[in-house]
Amino acid sequence: MLILALLLSIIFLILSLIHINWVFGGTFGFDASLPTNEEGQRMLNPKPIDSAIVGLGLLFFSVFYFLKANLIDITLSSWIFTYFGWIIPSVFLLRAIGEFKYLGFFKTVKSTAFARYDTRLYAPLCLCIALLGYMLKFWY
Repeated sequence: MLILALLLSIIFLILSLIHINWVFGGTFGFDASLPTNEEGQRMLNPKPIDSAIVGLGLLFFSVFYFLKANLIDITLSSWIFTYFGWIIPSVFLLRAIGEFKYLGFFKTVKSTAFARYDTRLYAPLCLCIALLGYMLKFWY
């Protein structure tokens, strides 16, 4: 279970660093990470503060699983591990399923560059995160 928690922590840390990079003007993966319609128009236009909020949330998730692996000796209330142990994987399961138009496995817009990345990388990664999180919740 230590390996699963550490793996999730590393995944979230990398994702957090990518989002924080965008806050400071980085462009790595930025355009490919935003859903577009068939005409190529972005469906989201996040501001740096939006990326900062997501980046800090992902960093919190990383720390959560780092704590779950008992690699830091900090005592937290058990309700934090109980509730966030369900909430985090559930958020990523919902993201993998999607909103049925532009995001997730059941999206209808499939011809855009984002949709191809979503099908091959983003949605499977979200599903993997969800499954690993649920495995930790059930077994640990």
